[in-house]
Amino acid sequence: MIITYITIQEGSILVLDFRINTFLCVCRYMNYTKAAAELHITQPAVSQHIRYLEKEYNARLFIYTGKHLSLTTAGKTLLSAALTIRHDDFILKKKLQELKRSTRVLSFGATHTIGEFMLIDQLAQYLRQNKDMMLRLEIADTEELLKKLNDGSIDFAIVEGFFEQKEYETLLYAKEPLLAVCGIDFDAPEEVSLTDLLHKRLCVREKDSGTRDLLERTLSEYSLSLEDFPYRAEVGSPQAIKALVCRNAGFAFFYEKSVQDELQAGLMRTIKIRNFQAQHSFTFLWRKGSMYGSEFRDIYRQLKY
Repeated sequence: MIITYITIQEGSILVLDFRINTFLCVCRYMNYTKAAAELHITQPAVSQHIRYLEKEYNARLFIYTGKHLSLTTAGKTLLSAALTIRHDDFILKKKLQELKRSTRVLSFGATHTIGEFMLIDQLAQYLRQNKDMMLRLEIADTEELLKKLNDGSIDFAIVEGFFEQKEYETLLYAKEPLLAVCGIDFDAPEEVSLTDLLHKRLCVREKDSGTRDLLERTLSEYSLSLEDFPYRAEVGSPQAIKALVCRNAGFAFFYEKSVQDELQAGLMRTIKIRNFQAQHSFTFLWRKGSMYGSEFRDIYRQLKY
């Protein structure tokens, strides 16, 4: 890869050539004209940068199918490597700024269930042990967190959704059972079949949310979909869903950890579903090949659930 080496404390750091940044911009838009506008250069200049890279690596990076631009296999390989090095370059810039002040920065992302419920105890302990740490925690769906990770906005993420595993180093953070829960006075027996719940109001996250995607995949294993629940309440906040459930407005599926306080306080109860078992893995991940992998593994051990 076309890089520049600079030295900072622990060793050599890789910095991307400006033509690689052009390549990344073209990959983002899959359009030379839009990339040129983003970079404030001419379209011929963009084309020149891409031709330079193709000559440097002796491989074609893009192909046209009709009017549609797409990456070749070589282009995909270069994209993966470039994203990792750009990600590390952002971390380097952050570390250089840390040298100017007495604080360190921990910047990562977590999905809603993890960031709002599962992670808090471990994160609080980590911050007590690292009093000079400045924290920036992004809570969002898996897709959004992966975008932020690829853009270098965050260092690593802990997610519950599905993703392209070949792009990331992964460690199992936790496995959590999925429970059906309702309010204390909700009109449902304590034990039912899954089909018995089809005509009860199901409270779910909005379309395209990672949590909803996981629920849909789980239901599909039982030959069901959300469309089989005609009385749904779609809500964009897990806290709002919990509030509705506590007020007997419907039932919902939650990970056990995220509703344990409400269950213990007697605000919710579980609905036992016969022949239904579901659990999901939560994953700690970062860009594959990152030079900061050992640092992320150390943080993983400190934040492990």
